[in-house]
Amino acid sequence: MTSLLPLTMYSTVWCGYCQRLKAQMAREGIEFVEVDIEQDDVAAAMVEDVNGGNQTVPTVQFPDGSFATNPSIGQVKERLGLG
Repeated sequence: MTSLLPLTMYSTVWCGYCQRLKAQMAREGIEFVEVDIEQDDVAAAMVEDVNGGNQTVPTVQFPDGSFATNPSIGQVKERLGLG
């Protein structure tokens, strides 16, 4: 079953972990939508809700609606069924 929801990465421009995961996903050909939580108050509140009140990034929302906080590229690929 294929979902219509994209992979979404909630991040900030200054986050080194976010930059690394974005580069790794790009190298693996994993398409994603990036949302800067410093520019989107609704997204920031959602990230806080998912992470116990903390704005922890990167927070990734998978096509099935589930979340992972600061996942490795291996974890992302596994959740997407790519490895």
